[in-house]
Amino acid sequence: MKKICITLLFLIVFFCSSKVFAQTEVVNSSPKQETLEAIVTHVIEERQIEVMQKKQLYQKLELTVMSGSQENKKIIVENGNLPLANEQKYRIDDKVMVSISRGMNGTVSYYISDYMRRDALIVLFFIFIFITILIAKWRGLMSLLGMGVSFLIIFSFILPQISAGANSVGIAILGSLIIIPVSFFLSHGINKKTLVAIGGTLIALIITGFLSTFFVETARLTGFASEEAGFLQVAKQGAINMRGLLLAGIIIGVLGVLDDITISQSSIVFQLKETNTRLSMDELYKRAMDVGQDHISSMVNTLILVYTGAALPLLLLFINNPHPFSQIVNYEIIADEIIRTLVGSIGLVISVPITTFLATFVASKKK
Repeated sequence: MKKICITLLFLIVFFCSSKVFAQTEVVNSSPKQETLEAIVTHVIEERQIEVMQKKQLYQKLELTVMSGSQENKKIIVENGNLPLANEQKYRIDDKVMVSISRGMNGTVSYYISDYMRRDALIVLFFIFIFITILIAKWRGLMSLLGMGVSFLIIFSFILPQISAGANSVGIAILGSLIIIPVSFFLSHGINKKTLVAIGGTLIALIITGFLSTFFVETARLTGFASEEAGFLQVAKQGAINMRGLLLAGIIIGVLGVLDDITISQSSIVFQLKETNTRLSMDELYKRAMDVGQDHISSMVNTLILVYTGAALPLLLLFINNPHPFSQIVNYEIIADEIIRTLVGSIGLVISVPITTFLATFVASKKK
């Protein structure tokens, strides 16, 4: 059984990897507008100017291009000569992204589009890997591999299929059916505890999918609550069902948290049974649910705080709104987050008794 499962895991990883490489070749073959990476080597001029009756910082900078077709070339960039919502002050050795603008008469001008954040992200990523392996050791390494496989499936299967116009909910569920066993087996091993957690996760995910579908329809959510959704609809010319995309996002978001709560409950049951083999099925279920209730209270609060943190700028816009709360919750952008939070919380709560019952049943069976 273990050999079959391991073989399936490697086949899935190989399949997803081949799709990623194939898509990378297709993407790279299409023409792209070049973006340069550069470093600030000299601040030529720096002063306050007035733009549209507002004072802001103006800088004339010398940059050295670090990559691309113009590598090692020195370019001059002006920053702050146009109205800016977010004023930036660049310093020597700042690494930035530079875009090229070509005028009608053939003139070429450069402007800074953003900072280069890749170095900080790489350092943080390696710190995360180091701490995970240091504390969790072999299991930490396998969980990182499971995380990599999940990313692989999302970016090689789920996103390309949705982008091509496939049914978002169906693709999200199908992708989840691949992610769940692969990530669970890699992170927690092939054993009864993991199998029970997979079963509890699948049942809770199906119930969450039905609930999210029902309430998204009932609340008449369109999926156009964010600006990104509008841009995507224009870019894809209506090929993507935005309401389906909203449902797919809810399903994938809940899946990430279900992993934690189902494997915890399954582990608790098997540990209790191993500690005291004389525990009856009813008593085992009751003791495991005592722990599960504590888990529910902490996880629901965590989920709400996570969603609140993600939507904090949005909530601040409504805090001093003259309209009453009963009108504010009717805005789709607010109703979207409320339904996402509540459906996700319901999925977490019901996964506890479901997983606990399955684990109790399996653990209480005679060998």
